[in-house]
Amino acid sequence: MIEALLLDFDGLLYDTESASFGAWEEIYAQHGAELPVALWVAEVMGRPPDSSAFDPAEHLREIAGVEIDRDQLDARRETRRSEMLPDHLMPGAAELLSDARRRGLRTAIVTSNNRDRIREHLARARCEHPWDAIVCADGDARRGKPNPDLYLEAMETLEVAAAQAVAFEDSPNGVAAAKAAGLACVVVPSALTRGAAGLERGDLMVDSLAEVSLDDLPPAPPAG
Repeated sequence: MIEALLLDFDGLLYDTESASFGAWEEIYAQHGAELPVALWVAEVMGRPPDSSAFDPAEHLREIAGVEIDRDQLDARRETRRSEMLPDHLMPGAAELLSDARRRGLRTAIVTSNNRDRIREHLARARCEHPWDAIVCADGDARRGKPNPDLYLEAMETLEVAAAQAVAFEDSPNGVAAAKAAGLACVVVPSALTRGAAGLERGDLMVDSLAEVSLDDLPPAPPAG
């Protein structure tokens, strides 16, 4: 019996990903270059901030042949990213969380992001849902997705087994982490991740959280 929902945050509950990618995409375009979506999804999404071996600024320098003022570029990118962030959760998220609470299911955010950023985004989205746990990588790349550590920690915190919980993810790295932790995984691709390799490892794929029925969640895979 399902007792807990373990939800990714960025791109799943709240769309930080479009803003993060979009800010870089604009900067690339200003230099006549293009940032490949597939590269961003594979190397950045789902991982702790600044933990990827992929460096967009260095990549831009290489492909566009331009000199980069790193401090100036980072300031410009962060300003634009902040301007692009939404003031609401993803479609269906609020309703899903409300239904989970009504049924007495425990809920946790499980994210490679940092706790202070998550709380900042929740406040911007005016989300007052009472989370049972918020499990973050907080800058530790070893704990971040695609490693399963965050999901294992969330299950331990909520005192549930893999068979009693379901993960919700939007990125291949997130799906990999959930499956490595032995969890069933509902995949909700974002505009950036739709069609990405690795999402097919999930157990159920829907277009939006608004399509999720808590009566039809996938069962946990067999142990081992």
